[in-house]
Amino acid sequence: MKAATIRDVAERAEVSVASVSRVLNGAGPVTEATKKRVFEAAKALQYVPHSGARSLSTSKTQTIGVILPDLYGEFFSELIRGMDVAARSLGYHLIVSSSHDNAEEASGAIRSMRGRVDGLIVLSPHLDAANLAAGLAGRTPILLMNGGADAGRPSIVVDNHGGAILAVEHLVDTGRRRIAHISGPAGNLEAEARLAGYLQAMARAGLPPSVIEGEFTQSSGHAAGVELARREVRPDAVFAGNDNMAVGAMLALQDGGLRVPEDVAIIGFDDVPIASLVRPGLTTLRIHIAETGRSALERLVRLINAAGEAVADTACEIVRPELVVRPSSHPATQNQAHSVLSNSGGRLRALAETPSLKGENS
Repeated sequence: MKAATIRDVAERAEVSVASVSRVLNGAGPVTEATKKRVFEAAKALQYVPHSGARSLSTSKTQTIGVILPDLYGEFFSELIRGMDVAARSLGYHLIVSSSHDNAEEASGAIRSMRGRVDGLIVLSPHLDAANLAAGLAGRTPILLMNGGADAGRPSIVVDNHGGAILAVEHLVDTGRRRIAHISGPAGNLEAEARLAGYLQAMARAGLPPSVIEGEFTQSSGHAAGVELARREVRPDAVFAGNDNMAVGAMLALQDGGLRVPEDVAIIGFDDVPIASLVRPGLTTLRIHIAETGRSALERLVRLINAAGEAVADTACEIVRPELVVRPSSHPATQNQAHSVLSNSGGRLRALAETPSLKGENS
């Protein structure tokens, strides 16, 4: 059966094609009687508006492009989940592509989306790639994520430096002194900020740093954990640059005969879903990934709707991580815990009783 056209709807409702278009697009004045006839005709004919034709008449596609460094892993799936929920509630659809952490592939994805989307969200851990993305977007509204706070464009970045300091301070408060860091890849803005925060916090505590470079993958965390377990002087705590590496390191350390947290405490970053499911539960820095994705999409839609306004939105929104304490970083012994609480003025107890951490400590 041939699909109904807008002309078929107009003939059945006995109105002009222009009237049908105004009713279906919600643009322009029409009477309630006309609206009723058009909707009844469209329902009877099972009419589905053609998205391409609609975009030509309204200059809007109701589609948003999202370019990620990778499509694999819980972090990106959670981010897209939050964006998708917001998009559907606002009447938009998503087109998602991966740059494979490569500037040339990112530029190709952006070029392919120009004219097909109303706006772009680009998550890039490299400042050069973020600047390239903004330059290629042309007049298309673009929101950068994790591309650097000094970009001078609408952006959302995580306070990776501050989160890393929280992680180290927590481990020091629980009595740990030989704290190793598994960093992300060199040249990655997030990895570099988390490493800088670790180094600063270790210097403040008067402790020597120990860094092993990873790749933000579980396998690289596992390889780092194997190396740490074989050391003659092993660390008594590990701060991994993300949860994937923390889980990999935890498995390697346990396979090496070490107990977590009795022998080695472990803390990650991001709070992906698996962090609360591994045993022991993983202490981490929570950034509310899905909520951040939702917020990013809603902000981009505001940018789309405000296109052409004299005052442009160039603000950099900072996402502050919060410490979520789980058993992987509990003090090794009750005596040690008592000593730490006495020396820190009860800071560990205060953390455990913070409302946002409720239910995370068992």
